[in-house]
Amino acid sequence: MSDLYTVRPDGLSCRMNRETLLIQGWGAGIRVRATPADDFRDDNLSALLPRPEEAPQVQVDGDNASVAMGQVRCEVTLVYPHGEPREELHLRFVDTATGKELLSEQRSHFAWPGPRAFTPNAHRSWRIDATFQADPDERIFGMGQRQHGLLDQKGCVLELLQRNAEVSIPFAVSSRGYGFLWNNPAVGRVEFGRSLTRWVAEAGWQLDYWVTAGSPAQILRNYADVTGHAPDFPEWASGFWQCRLRYRNQEELLSVAREHKRRGLPLACIVIDFFHWTKQGEWRFDPVAWPDPQAMVDELKSLGVETMVSVWPTVNPNADTYAKMHAEGWLIEASRGMPVFKPFIDTDTGPLYKVPVTYYDPTHPDARAFVFEQSRKNYHAYGIKGYWLDSCEPEVRPVHPELMRLHLGTGLEVLNAYPLFHTRAFHEGMLAIGEKEAMFLCRSAWAGSQRYGCLLWSGDIRSSFEAFRDQIRGGLNAGLSGIGWWTTDIGGFYDGNGSKPEFRELLVRWFQWAVFCPVFRLHGFRIPNDVAAQPLAPAKPYGKDSVLVFTDTGGDNEVWCWGEAIYEILKGYLFMRERLRPYAMEQMRAYSETGTPPLRPLFLEFPDDPGAWKIEDQHLFGPSLLVAPVLDYQARTRSVYLPAGARWTDVWTGRAYEGGQRVEVDAPLERIPVFSRDGVQLPVIA
Repeated sequence: MSDLYTVRPDGLSCRMNRETLLIQGWGAGIRVRATPADDFRDDNLSALLPRPEEAPQVQVDGDNASVAMGQVRCEVTLVYPHGEPREELHLRFVDTATGKELLSEQRSHFAWPGPRAFTPNAHRSWRIDATFQADPDERIFGMGQRQHGLLDQKGCVLELLQRNAEVSIPFAVSSRGYGFLWNNPAVGRVEFGRSLTRWVAEAGWQLDYWVTAGSPAQILRNYADVTGHAPDFPEWASGFWQCRLRYRNQEELLSVAREHKRRGLPLACIVIDFFHWTKQGEWRFDPVAWPDPQAMVDELKSLGVETMVSVWPTVNPNADTYAKMHAEGWLIEASRGMPVFKPFIDTDTGPLYKVPVTYYDPTHPDARAFVFEQSRKNYHAYGIKGYWLDSCEPEVRPVHPELMRLHLGTGLEVLNAYPLFHTRAFHEGMLAIGEKEAMFLCRSAWAGSQRYGCLLWSGDIRSSFEAFRDQIRGGLNAGLSGIGWWTTDIGGFYDGNGSKPEFRELLVRWFQWAVFCPVFRLHGFRIPNDVAAQPLAPAKPYGKDSVLVFTDTGGDNEVWCWGEAIYEILKGYLFMRERLRPYAMEQMRAYSETGTPPLRPLFLEFPDDPGAWKIEDQHLFGPSLLVAPVLDYQARTRSVYLPAGARWTDVWTGRAYEGGQRVEVDAPLERIPVFSRDGVQLPVIA
């Protein structure tokens, strides 16, 4: 028995070359930690739930050792790198079922640094690098939601930093049969290069990652087991959500809900967007525009409609909560300068002015409790149970995480976990007051956000076919990152011009596709009607001060406002979603139980079909429906790949095809190509 290693009930540890290395069995995977310090900080922010009791298999053979758990084994080998005056430990991960190598460390150069490198920072932390061998044929998926328009992340350099529409969740699913969680909320980056794979944290106390193995579906189940499963999805949320930027007052909102019901249209939820409040950080209705929230909520409930309200984490220095939150240390602080992180408009400023707002610190438990309590007494007290957690990256401008100080660490160390803690505030708050369903529409997320009821949406994206194409990939990768509750702004958020034929067609194609997304939600800032009707573009944005437009309202965004022909198409898809709601709820329940997202890339169901791994512009909705959205303006046909191993039936024509081939199908404006699997009968068509 070597004296190099210490065998523990949970794995193996070693102290060598001023590095402490700990390898533990953790769920159906292996957790690796390393630090130049004498020991680990167990209070370090982690996405992982407490370690399950199961013990790994540990073996020590002289200078070599291994730790095996689930379908993965970490092999530790003592090596002597050429040109180095000392020995070091090398880590390699193997699939225990096949013996195939999954992942192996690699030095970037024989001289320096090693595969686990720690560079001291000025504030008692380290910049941390971890490098692994690269396989040029590997495909890498997940990593949150990006706007680069790629499903396969191989060859990408990705910033590990939360931004509007760029959601950083550091979990990757590899075509080599492993899943990899970079368990570090620090700002950094990952390089999925041809020569090596490198993970970087700009500031941290210890290296920390987790590896699992299996099929893509098994990897996602293993990941959910260690980071948390999503709670039960509310039944009402599977229907149609109506929203726009923005409903200015109570009567305007109610008139839309009443019109839906007058027309006999399905409506499950209507959303009250920003600037309904008095000031940012007071978290209550403006009594002038919203004079009787209780009557409003009661009427909506009588119509069968749930109410959702936008809750921002920003705090205006003029808010009546600011002094207390500042005195208690519940706001993000700055290492120098003023503790203000975003100039933005608010209700107490004129149209040409902005107020410097700050953000509360959700990593502080008392701050979380305080913010939820304001929402409880000012929204939930009226019966509002839907919360839209917007701007929760947090969206600071400019982004200088190194200046930020939070309760659990510096911005460089912990900022990526901000949305996780913000959602946690509302999830725990709702459960504490007896609510059994807790689901929150969020603009950002981190590893583990799913356990707090995070429904991610794709942020403030453009109204264009190019942006539409990007969302297919973004939503699939979000699901492969553990976030199966996902949605978009149908039609995109910015610059939708209802008078333009291309936008109207975009809206139809997006609406059709959204029927087959986890959440079916219409939202967006439409160019105001009077501006959209002008033959020439105005000199100023939207014909007037662009700030004033946001505090006022955009153009119409209801299904009946783009002409009778489009209305009839959208109306048909509203009822299609109603027919599919039981099936959608089945997928939500399956996701909560297994971690398998409702929106699935083809390879998730067909991992043995090489062709399925290459398809980025189609997906499965659950196991039984293949969806091929029309992604180009004026396209009226669509080439569709049908995975091998199943028989596929065109739901519109009834024609059946054997899988393993590509077919060309008709796609007139009123039709999105959809295929059912192996004769499954679902009410897609009335």
